[in-house]
Amino acid sequence: MMEKNKTLIIFTDSGDTIIDEASQVYDAQEPGIVSQAEFIENAGEILQQLHEEGYTVALVADGEEASFQNVYRKNGLRSCFDAWVVSETVGQQKPEAIMFQTAMEQLGLEEKDKKRIVMIGNNLKKDIAGANRFGITSIWLDWSPRYYRTIEEEDWRPDYTVHHPSELPALLEELNRKLEDKAPGR
Repeated sequence: MMEKNKTLIIFTDSGDTIIDEASQVYDAQEPGIVSQAEFIENAGEILQQLHEEGYTVALVADGEEASFQNVYRKNGLRSCFDAWVVSETVGQQKPEAIMFQTAMEQLGLEEKDKKRIVMIGNNLKKDIAGANRFGITSIWLDWSPRYYRTIEEEDWRPDYTVHHPSELPALLEELNRKLEDKAPGR
């Protein structure tokens, strides 16, 4: 197992955050199950890069377990995730706290670790509001026109906004550096 040497912990959505939902191909034998999909430009490489750089990465996504398994296994990136939380398995969807709490439990994290967690997602109502209500840092990937783009509730307001996955590594590195600078003994 690769050493996790980054202080920052990344929770991420999948659809229109890593995977381009417009490219999803559904399985003819299993209605509602995605058999394959393409990454948003550079998103697969960025996921791999973050994994290789020692970030802890958790998938926190709404959808069907088989869809995510199909997409990430076929693209060879299933191993980039240290935790795997899918709404079908949990029985609830974001913005419900159980989605984020399950990821924390899978990673062996405690309440005090919340200050180290960011949630990256494309959906203001689910990803951003869920992260904000749970008390973790929210990063809105404002890339897709498919979902809400207007902040309708105060807890939909992201802590950070990026417009393309390629903007994430620099932001995540900056946030990680800030956490490490605050760490005791530095």
